Amino acid sequence: MHGNVLTAEPQTWLEVSDAPICEERHENARWATTEPRLSVLVPTYKDSADRLVAALSKCDASQNVEVIIYDDGSGDEHLTNLMSDAVTEFSGAACLISAHFNEGRSAARNRLQEVARSEWLLFLDADMLPDHEAFLTRYLEAISKRTEPALIVGGFSLDQADSQPSTALHRAQSIASECVGASTRNENPSRYVFTSNVLAHRQIMDAVPFDAAFKGWGWEDVDWGVRVGSRFDVLHIDNTATHLGLDPAKTLISKYGGSGENFWLALNRHPDVLGDTQLARMSKFMSSLPGRSLLCGLTRQIALMPGWIAPVPIRLLALKLYRAAVYGRARHART
Repeated sequence: MHGNVLTAEPQTWLEVSDAPICEERHENARWATTEPRLSVLVPTYKDSADRLVAALSKCDASQNVEVIIYDDGSGDEHLTNLMSDAVTEFSGAACLISAHFNEGRSAARNRLQEVARSEWLLFLDADMLPDHEAFLTRYLEAISKRTEPALIVGGFSLDQADSQPSTALHRAQSIASECVGASTRNENPSRYVFTSNVLAHRQIMDAVPFDAAFKGWGWEDVDWGVRVGSRFDVLHIDNTATHLGLDPAKTLISKYGGSGENFWLALNRHPDVLGDTQLARMSKFMSSLPGRSLLCGLTRQIALMPGWIAPVPIRLLALKLYRAAVYGRARHART
C-alpha cells in the first residue's frame, strides 16, 4: 500500500492516493529507501513530538527503524512545522500524518498500524523521551530472541522530567503506581501494560486492535493489555522512557473526573483481572455511599491544595479517594 506515494521534495506537504482525504502526509528523504526492522508509532494531539524524534535520532540503530507520527487533528500550524522539521532531519525513515479531525487515541493508534511497514510496532507517546542511547537496540535485541508474537513492555520513568511544585501531585502518583521495575511488572503482566512505551508484533495488533468504544482519556490501554494477555505472551523488560508530560493537579484531576465511564467499561469486561483491585473495591463501596458528590468536592479541594498547606502524601491520598468517589458516582448513575 506504500508503493504509490507521490514523489515530492522532502519538505513538501502532500496528499497520498492510499490515504484518507481527511489527512495530509509528509515523508523524509529516507522513507522510500529504508526497510525498517522496527516501526516507532507516535500518536499525538496538541503536543509536539519533535523532541522525541530528535532523541530517537541519537539512539543506536536509529537508521534501522522508521518513525511515524499521527497528529490527531491538532490543527496547530506551529506544532505541524516543528514535527515536520523533526521528520525531515531524522536519521532513519520518518513520516508525519496530519489528520484534519480528532478521532481519539484508539483510532489514531489503529491508523498508525495501517501505515507502518515493519512487523514489530513500538508505540511511544509524544511526551516520552528514551532514557539511554541503547533504547532502540534493546528492543531490537528482544525481538531477535522471539520466535512467536509477543507484547514487550519497556516501562517508564521520571528520570528526565522536571520537578516542579505545580506537577508534584502527578509525580507522586506516577512514582507510586506506574514507575515500576520489570521484575514487579512481570508478576502480573497484563495489569502493567502502559501503552506510552510498548512494543507489539503486528499479529497482535491485527488480532487485538485498540477499542474505539473508549472515549476520551483513560483505561483503553488497560483493556487492551488484558485482551492481549489472554491470547499472547506479555513480557516486561527494563527499557524505560521518561514521561515528560506531567500534568498540573487541576489537569490530572480533570482527567480522572472524566474517566468514570471508561473505568466501568474496562471493569465490566475484565472482572476477573480488575475486580479485586483496591480501586474497584473502593469505587463499588463509594457507589452505595450517601454524599458521593460532597466527598468528590472535598477530596478534590484537598488534592488541589498547595504543598505548603497539605503535604504531597495527603494530597495523593485525597486524589485516590477522589477518583474512587468519581467512579462510584459514575456507577450509581449507570444503575
